[in-house]
Amino acid sequence: MMSEVEAPRFIGEPAPPSSRDGLSPRDFGRLAVIIESHTGIRMPPTKRTMVEGRLRRRLRTLGLPDLNAYCRHVLDGGGLDGELVNLIDAVTTNKTDFFREIDHFRYLMGTAIPALSRLPHHPGRDRPLKIWSAACSTGAEPYTVAMLLLEQARAGMPIRHEIVATDICTEALATARMGIYPADMAGMVPEPFASRYLMRSRDPEDATVRLVPPVRQSVRFGRLNMMDPAYPVSTDMDVIFFRNILIYFDKATQKKVLEKLCGHLRPGGCLFIGHSETITNMDLPLKQAGSAIFIRS
Repeated sequence: MMSEVEAPRFIGEPAPPSSRDGLSPRDFGRLAVIIESHTGIRMPPTKRTMVEGRLRRRLRTLGLPDLNAYCRHVLDGGGLDGELVNLIDAVTTNKTDFFREIDHFRYLMGTAIPALSRLPHHPGRDRPLKIWSAACSTGAEPYTVAMLLLEQARAGMPIRHEIVATDICTEALATARMGIYPADMAGMVPEPFASRYLMRSRDPEDATVRLVPPVRQSVRFGRLNMMDPAYPVSTDMDVIFFRNILIYFDKATQKKVLEKLCGHLRPGGCLFIGHSETITNMDLPLKQAGSAIFIRS
């Protein structure tokens, strides 16, 4: 019987991952339990290849030869406490864009804020309008809100506001605080906004854009785990964005998190979730006002 001939490799070219370099079903299951218990994010077996790919980035940093050694370090060698934040950073998904699901931003500026301004507590006049971007990823969502409010001020209708943005991923938050993004992310920013609020490098080789200081200074970022028993955020938020996160939780966790979010949203306040998400049959103090838009009763 002829044996397969191994394809030649050039000097310095890394070897392809061996099938023995992957996570065993047992190790993946143990990691999945840790991830879900700390973040609420489900990791079914279909996610194993994704997790393997992301964790391989940690091997060089830790000086470990393969994923088997990583699991021994984390699961059996007492390394979990020091590695937990990095493990969470590695497996969380940080997909975001400016002006994503733009109908929500149209509703925010055209309907939600005017309605809130008519409430007895007069957000934006007697006190700041309080907006929370929960699970903000790398910051495109809260910065979109900041640009819209700055544009409102340019039109002669300034609104006092506070924007808080939180996420569990420290790497995403570091990117958000810098406010520097790949230039292709600017494609969804309308041209008038792009010219006023995005700075491009004079170096043609630098394919990045940076938000202008007034936009960056409008948002306060902080790390927050939605599984925490309490959230260190004001309990009188006028608007909460919590979009495209519920899909990662099971139903029980979804309800638990939403109940806590409602506790931070004042009556008449507005909650936005992702268009692919649903909160039906959850017995929450929310009334639907539009597609993936809810008002706190």
